[in-house]
Amino acid sequence: MAIRKHAVLGAFALATVAMTSISACAEPVTIRVWALDRDIQPAPNLIDDFNALDTDIKVEYRQIQFDDVVSEAMRAYSTGQAPDIIAVDNPEHALFASRGAFLDLTDLIEGSQVVSTDNYFPGPLASTIWDGKNYGIPKATNTIALYYNKDMFAAKGLDPDKPPQTWEAFVEAARTLTDPAANVYGLTFSAKASEEGTFQFLPWAQMAGASYDNINTDGAVRALDIWKTIIDEKLASPDTLTRSQWDATGTFNSGNAAMAISGPWELDRMVAEAKFDWGVTLLPVPEAGAERSSAMGDFNWAIFANSEHPQEAFEVLEYFVSQDDRMFADFGQLPARSDIAIPETGEPKKDAALKVFVEQLQYAKPRGPHPQWPKISKAIQDAIQAALTGQMSSRDALDQAAGKIKAVLD
Repeated sequence: MAIRKHAVLGAFALATVAMTSISACAEPVTIRVWALDRDIQPAPNLIDDFNALDTDIKVEYRQIQFDDVVSEAMRAYSTGQAPDIIAVDNPEHALFASRGAFLDLTDLIEGSQVVSTDNYFPGPLASTIWDGKNYGIPKATNTIALYYNKDMFAAKGLDPDKPPQTWEAFVEAARTLTDPAANVYGLTFSAKASEEGTFQFLPWAQMAGASYDNINTDGAVRALDIWKTIIDEKLASPDTLTRSQWDATGTFNSGNAAMAISGPWELDRMVAEAKFDWGVTLLPVPEAGAERSSAMGDFNWAIFANSEHPQEAFEVLEYFVSQDDRMFADFGQLPARSDIAIPETGEPKKDAALKVFVEQLQYAKPRGPHPQWPKISKAIQDAIQAALTGQMSSRDALDQAAGKIKAVLD
């Protein structure tokens, strides 16, 4: 990627003045960064561009694997071998912060001329907070919304310009659109027994007034009952319980489902593969006017508490933040900031969909934050599976989940 000097030195000008004055005689400081990003993703490219600025800081990059982030990072921290900076999945952030592994950035952020917490969507920012202090900076974000096949809507007598906005209308639309003879389901989504299932269900519970630490409310039971109705009436494929979001949305792309709950990561595939007219709308709500919610994904930047160069590491993070306007344009990822407009792509459907996803981000909430999030999520996943397979009623399944979560919280 070509280095764009003028863009680099724009928002970052004030910070570079500070960096170049660190010490004319000092040895260059090396800052080590770990992230999952491949060569076409932000971390290695931003690091290359930073190093090209020829400051007194040199950044080294190591790509790590998703399944190894928590175990390897914690092991490295406990043995004094941790990098200075790491990108972690947002639900894992509280685990590190609560154990003192991440540096408290509150004062550094308050004194920064580059980073402002006022600029971030509430959900991504909340995922970096623990015990009232800020332990990270959102790297990027994503969420989910409702894709729908406008051609199928029209063919079944539904208005393609008025997708369902409430849960009742959503289920009725799925019933109308389901066509077994044509091998078409009304809906596709993921209820897999993994973080993906929690990711998709939690917004439904939240919109009905529940939360991860109060998961067995009447509203959450209603939400899970609706999911069970969808499965029992075969409005969605039975393998909804085992398929990932990516695989489930493939059913929509291929024309075998009329609606899909999925995220902006699908947009390029939709443009390339979908042979029909499609649109995206906000997730349906329990009733008109009800509180909205949505899932929130992607990673946060953090500095390890035992970094020998915390000030220089923060200056590197300031540079990353100064390049957030490139997050979508150069890397196809949504910035976690509400003050950055998404540039048009020239694909009308994609551009319209992006506007919906950005609006949906206003309502996106983090999973947790809580240090024991994997255990909490597992309890929710188990409840989903138990209810949808008929092993337990939605009420009993969520009561059981609430008991498990209470034991974790206590």
